[in-house]
Amino acid sequence: MDPEIKNKIEEQSIKINAIYLSVEKTRKYFLVTMWVTIIAIVLPIIGLGLMVPTFLSSYSEILNVSQ
Repeated sequence: MDPEIKNKIEEQSIKINAIYLSVEKTRKYFLVTMWVTIIAIVLPIIGLGLMVPTFLSSYSEILNVSQ
């Protein structure tokens, strides 16, 4: 095999490995971003769904007492 071609193949292999590492870092970054978004947005919405009925029942009890 021609040494020049062999060198180019080795250079491409190094570059492909660098690209792979970069893609893996980006994938992990997006995964962390997804979990932070779920924790920051979805969980409070679920919490509100559970707490709003409690507040409404407390508020309605206060209105019934004052009548």
